[in-house]
Amino acid sequence: MSMRDPAVLKSVSVSLPFGIGSMSWEADPTERKAAWSLYVELVTRIAVQPLEVDQGLVREALNSLYSLFGTTREILKTAGPGVGASRDSVGGIAIAVLNRGLRPFLSKWHPLLQAWEAKRPLGMSPKEHEQSWSEEPKLRSELEVLRAGLEQYANALAVIAGVEE
Repeated sequence: MSMRDPAVLKSVSVSLPFGIGSMSWEADPTERKAAWSLYVELVTRIAVQPLEVDQGLVREALNSLYSLFGTTREILKTAGPGVGASRDSVGGIAIAVLNRGLRPFLSKWHPLLQAWEAKRPLGMSPKEHEQSWSEEPKLRSELEVLRAGLEQYANALAVIAGVEE
């Protein structure tokens, strides 16, 4: 990684998931720093790691996804208005990913999973109960599609931050 002169604008071109599209602009140091923070938060979470059928709980993945809202908000607030809110800015991209990728997925699946979890019989483990849910394979399938989109988002953040070309 070499971020030459941090005060210099860096031309970036990224392709984004969730119908956001591609864009190019000159990212400034504030945007690059925010992109790095968002990148680290994203790639260190359960949500962006593949969840094998016999591993983990989808509840953990949903909680991890949900926590990205608070984390993203904090990173953008700390970075300030310099990260922007327009389509071709780190702030705009982060907000679009939350609203067009995460929000629809969580709005659909969080209440459905919560309702199923409320029916767990005494003595049955959360994992057993989750795996006995008829919707669980569909949830995992949609989670994998979302995860692939988040991976694309992470790659774009890495380009903006200057750690990948």
